[in-house]
Amino acid sequence: MTDETIFGKIIRREIPADIVFEDEHLIAFRDIAPQAPVHVLFVPKTPIPRLDDLTPDQAAVVGRLVIAAAEYARREGLAEDGYRVVMNCNDHGGQTVYQIHLHLLAGAPLGRFGVPG
Repeated sequence: MTDETIFGKIIRREIPADIVFEDEHLIAFRDIAPQAPVHVLFVPKTPIPRLDDLTPDQAAVVGRLVIAAAEYARREGLAEDGYRVVMNCNDHGGQTVYQIHLHLLAGAPLGRFGVPG
């Protein structure tokens, strides 16, 4: 659950984070181990461990993450050059924190990050 992850601790302000956006549904903060010049995580406050755990009635949760990331990219001047959003699922998919979250990567051509296009 979200409460048991590092993200839950950030949401509850038990540990510090560089928060760039928050509303009643989600929080966004800079990744502590960035994989790009701009690397922001968008995390729902609803506890959902994996994408595989989503139900159809939770589709709005993912929609809010994507909309918030796109708004952030536009506001920060990243949209014109471009950005990438990524969600990982399970170990082989690269998931390390078991609370769904969306990565926004930007700030340089993405080929420089070792991520295939």
